[in-house]
Amino acid sequence: MTPSERLHQAFIACVSEGRLPAPSRLDTVLGDDALLGLFQDQTSSRLLDIVSRRMARNRESFYTIGSAGHEGNAAVAAALRIDDPAFLHYRSCAFALARHRQQPVGDAVRDALLAFTASAEDPVSGGRHKVIGSRAHWIPPQTSTIASHLPKAMGTAHALGLYRRVAHRDVGLAADSLAICSFGDASLNHSTTQGALNTAAWAAFQGSPMPLLLVCEDNGIGISTPTPVGWVEASVRARPGIHYISCDGRDLLDTYRAACLARDHVRLHRRPAFLHFRTVRLLGHAGTDAETGYRSAAQIAEDEAQDPLLMTASTLIDRGLMTAAAIVDSYRREEHRIETLAKEVATRPKLTTSADVMASLLPMPHNAPAPPLPDEPLRAALFGRDARQFDRPLSLSRHINLALADLMLQYSDTLVFGEDVAKKGGVYGVTRGLLDKFGPARVTNTLLDEQSILGLAIGLAQCGYLPIAEIQYLAYLHNAEDQLRGEAATLSFFSNRQFSNGMVVRIAGLAYQKGFGGHFHNDNSIAVLRDIPGLVVATPSCGRDAAGLLRTCVDLAHREQRVVVFLEPIALYMTTDLFSPGDNLWAAPYPSPAAQEHIAPGSVHATDGGSALAIVSYANGYYLSTQAAQTLREEDGIDATLVDLRWLQPLPEASLLEALRDCECVLIVDECRRSGSVSEALMTLLQESLPGVRAARITALDSFIPLGDAAYTVLPDREGIVSAARQLLSGSP
Repeated sequence: MTPSERLHQAFIACVSEGRLPAPSRLDTVLGDDALLGLFQDQTSSRLLDIVSRRMARNRESFYTIGSAGHEGNAAVAAALRIDDPAFLHYRSCAFALARHRQQPVGDAVRDALLAFTASAEDPVSGGRHKVIGSRAHWIPPQTSTIASHLPKAMGTAHALGLYRRVAHRDVGLAADSLAICSFGDASLNHSTTQGALNTAAWAAFQGSPMPLLLVCEDNGIGISTPTPVGWVEASVRARPGIHYISCDGRDLLDTYRAACLARDHVRLHRRPAFLHFRTVRLLGHAGTDAETGYRSAAQIAEDEAQDPLLMTASTLIDRGLMTAAAIVDSYRREEHRIETLAKEVATRPKLTTSADVMASLLPMPHNAPAPPLPDEPLRAALFGRDARQFDRPLSLSRHINLALADLMLQYSDTLVFGEDVAKKGGVYGVTRGLLDKFGPARVTNTLLDEQSILGLAIGLAQCGYLPIAEIQYLAYLHNAEDQLRGEAATLSFFSNRQFSNGMVVRIAGLAYQKGFGGHFHNDNSIAVLRDIPGLVVATPSCGRDAAGLLRTCVDLAHREQRVVVFLEPIALYMTTDLFSPGDNLWAAPYPSPAAQEHIAPGSVHATDGGSALAIVSYANGYYLSTQAAQTLREEDGIDATLVDLRWLQPLPEASLLEALRDCECVLIVDECRRSGSVSEALMTLLQESLPGVRAARITALDSFIPLGDAAYTVLPDREGIVSAARQLLSGSP
């Protein structure tokens, strides 16, 4: 007999024979009907575990991680409202069933089975993953098996804390809603969890609203590694800013009592609470996990004796709400119902084509028009003396700064945040003055924690804000990139376009900094960004494009709900001269919003050069290529066509090929590493689409960037570009 069938038969035998634990003696405001309903949710959750494992043996189900032992979280759901967004642990099936009971939509059990079988009719993910979620019940689906959903839950709580102060798009949440996030005791130790807890506590400690309910479902073991007894309480109870409450997660009444206390604390004080939900894990970690390999028979039996369903059954019998025979009969009837549904669901359609799979890759646009441009008197009042700069040649950083101010004035739901972005204005002053113009609710310094910064962005976006987050340096992204890869960019895909989190992430990066650097500040590794399906990456090379490009990025986040990265080349922030000191040829006046070019995604900027040679590049490479083109013109009589890509993901293939259609030779200048770079994709594109064109590339070397002048030994330079162009034109290999 399999472990799941043994657990199944043991429940029936224990109830039938009266071998039950002591009933709960607690008095709560939970009525008899509510208690009976929660027991039904617990029963359905348990039987979904049992039946899904039977289906897995027949290769009909892909469901492996069960909720057995955690069914008490149904009482947490009962204590909350449907408009309290819930980011759930993968053992929270009973929670989802209990929330569905508050507002029935369809058949929650059948829907769960559709998810287990990866059916295209699964109302949550459309067959793309086994997830617990519901748009109607504000449960965004999570695919995380660790705790990468905690930062965005914290970000959601921050967003809810702003509802009374900052305008936002209506997404169906209330000003007194709270965010709930559940996770396991083993996940408590993950750096992602610790960062989210620390950020929530840090905000609450200084009085910032943070209505967040953290539920740690502590079953005492992480796959095969035991959690030290007392560890969860010891590591959290004394944490400043977070209110600790514990409960016996096997006891529905105690769990409901504690959940109500935690809910009231969070809703009243708008501060975090940590609900320590102590329970047991029944069955192995997943369907393929044989816990007999690392736990003794006595340990397994001890946990099975603490089955939460047995305790609820004992309580119902003690209170005269059901007899033992009625409980067994109800249990068997539900087993039969789920078995019948399982047979039917196993025949339902699956995803069969790549088009079907990728149909939800991009979010559903809400197509709300952009807010009207502010009138000139309002804009003049906002900018004040800064307006005198508009007609002067300005650097890239000033263009971005002024564009951010214009966008924040136009879009009242935009928020700018990141390390040092407020009073200091960022390391390079790009956000300087925004705090004075828009106040601390909309321009906010964060902790030095990139996971939390991106989590804030995701949570804010789901709650109807348009976040513009700043990552101080590109290299700092790498310890947090899963917030983009595994959370932000996957939300539409795994929710079948029901949830979205449109945002803009500004990242200062790339190389060529003078007098400052090393690989943490001179980073040219962008492969991870280009490897994320659905992500948009844009980069300006100069002030000419900066405002229009940033405006397009904000429009993509606002109208199409896209996740957009705006990559800013640090070395060009303050650059104004191109060929000689004082020529101001890399600077430009700042255009008014009405005059700012809308730079369509997938469009390149190409100069009117000759057909003999085209040089394709972006950011610093485009700046250097412009210098190299002058040398080629003056010394070789070659008038090269220059192409600024501007869009690095997805690549602007159609417009690029159109710009290169009549060119004989194409040189790609890529300031990023040779391996895994944009240039690899471009060379492939040219070979496949323009096979008659001679093409070559010059790139950075596959190296980290050292400190000082040595940095330039591994990066393309003007002389190298000229040499590569001459070699290409000569036909030399």
